[in-house]
Order: sequence, then C-alpha cells, then structure tokens
Amino acid sequence: MAEKTILKALAGETQAVPPIWMMRQAGRYLPEYRATRAQAGDFLSLCYNSDLAAEVTLQPIRRYGFDAAILFADILLLPQALGADLWFVTGEGPRLSTITTPEQLAQLKPVDEIDATLNPVYETVRILARELPRETTLIGFAGAPWTVATYMIAGRGTKDQGPAHALKAENRPLFEALLARITEATIEYLSRQIDAGAEVVKIFDSWAGSLKGDDFQRYAVAPAAQIIAALKARHPGTPIIAFPREAGDGYIGFGKQTGADCVAVDDSVSAEWVAQHVQPDGCVQGNLKSSHMVTGGQTLIDETKRIVRALSNGPHIFNLGHGITPDADPDNVQRMIDAVRGA
Repeated sequence: MAEKTILKALAGETQAVPPIWMMRQAGRYLPEYRATRAQAGDFLSLCYNSDLAAEVTLQPIRRYGFDAAILFADILLLPQALGADLWFVTGEGPRLSTITTPEQLAQLKPVDEIDATLNPVYETVRILARELPRETTLIGFAGAPWTVATYMIAGRGTKDQGPAHALKAENRPLFEALLARITEATIEYLSRQIDAGAEVVKIFDSWAGSLKGDDFQRYAVAPAAQIIAALKARHPGTPIIAFPREAGDGYIGFGKQTGADCVAVDDSVSAEWVAQHVQPDGCVQGNLKSSHMVTGGQTLIDETKRIVRALSNGPHIFNLGHGITPDADPDNVQRMIDAVRGA
C-alpha cells in the first residue's frame, strides 16, 4: 500500500511527479473497449457482466499504466437498484421512470434490497482487487444525491436540471425525502464497494454547479458530509474524493465542510486559482480540459505542464476537468501522461 502514489497524495503528501488517472478512462475512445461492449451487447449488460466490466476497467491500465483504475459502472445503477426503470437510448443517453409524486417515491424499494441488483458490481470490484497490478489503486464511485435525483425526477439528463429545481420549489418535502433515500442508499452502495476491495471512493456531483446559495450548502455540501461521515465511521482508513463539478467559489472549503480527503475540480477554474484557494486545505484532483484529448498538439503538452507546475506545491492527483470524450485520440492520452511524468 505504501508505494501507491494515489494513496500518498490522498494522505496529504506532495510528490515530485503527481499520480495520474482519467475520468471515463475506460470508454468509447478505446478500440478495445468498443470491442468488449459489442461482445456484451449493450451498455447495461456490460455494467452487469462482472467479467467484462472488469476487463474494460483493466484495458486503460494495460495500455497506459495509470496510477489508478476506476470501477466501470454507471451512477444510474443505484436508482435502478431502488426500483426505477432504466434504459439507454443509442445516441441520446439514459432514460428512467420518474419520481415526481409521493406515490412514486413510496414505490421505491427499501435500501436493504439494493444488493439484489448491485451484487454484480461488487463482484467486479472483487475481480479487480485480485487482478490489478499491485501499484495501481482501485477507485469505486457513486453519484452524489443531488445529481442522481436530477435524473430520477426528469427521467433523463437535462441542460439546466430544471425539473429537479421545479420539484424542489413546488414540493420541497418530497424532494428532500427523495434525496434522503438516495443518500442512505449511496452510503450502503459505497460501503459494499469498499468491503469488496475498493481502496478509494469518489462521489460525483456532476450537476452541483446548478445549485446556488443556500441550496448548494443544503443539497451538495450536506449530503456529501453525511455520506463521508458514515463511510469514515465504517471504514476509517478509506480516502474519499468529492467532485462538486462547476462549484466555482463553492470549491473553497468544500473538503473541510464535507470531510473529503480530496476535492476534484473541473476546468472552469484555473489550476493557479485552485492552488491559491483549494489546495491549502489538502489534496486536489484535476483539471486539464478534456478537449485537449481531441486536439492534441503542443498546446496539450504545454497545458498539462502548466497545471503540474501550478499545483506542484501541494498534494495533487492529475486528471481531466471532466470525462474524456468518445472522439478523443488515444495517442493524445499517452502524450498527456508523458508530459506529466516528464518523458
């Protein structure tokens, strides 16, 4: 464990070369991923086939030697485990049955029944814990309650999370009851991932930036703090990364307010700003624009090195500011890694 660079960074150690992994590093930009997904038949079948999900998790580790592997799954498996209908429309993304009435909320399954659906995910974690190189850290994850709720309320991804904001305004008790159910389920889900072998877990709040003022505190900060406190009580040695994407000034103090060991930042803030305002509290993760994985060139190398320099005076895990996109060039990923590691 001691030689794992991700764990060193999460423990607060400043390293001459930051460890590196990449959000969505197992994905459609890789030909080997596309081949395995075709073998699985569809996206959800891939998520629930433990052997194939482990295979696609391992593919970028074999190809690039990242310092961490993140479990291949999807944040919407949890609402499915709670009883929501879930399907994916090719070219359009996920669709879910909606939760907008007390009756629909009452039909969700109890939290203690989610494992019946999620056991294949835990098996994927167990396979990875056995098969990953010993120097590679295994990261589990879940969506944050607000972000998961936005999908459960709207039945799909939306640009402004309008349906969730509308329910919050029109029926706050129902909205908060849904958030509470998701929060409770997320604690159990992440705890089981840790039991299965995840060494770190990450909470993705992809739509945190649409929460403003007191709502950010109540529905981004507070649920994260509740989840992290519960996990720390059960698994005191497990580090936790929180990613309140597009939080802006909300990044400041987020780690201290929630108990997260690391705050991941998106590319809407500069690495220099992060060094000044976020990194003094502990480890940060980020934050190269994912578009550089498409365009490449000297700009990719220069931007990568700039971020490494800017965050070199504190604990840092190099990553993108958002997930890599399907149109990325796999060769650009290697160029980024070489720039980080000084090759």
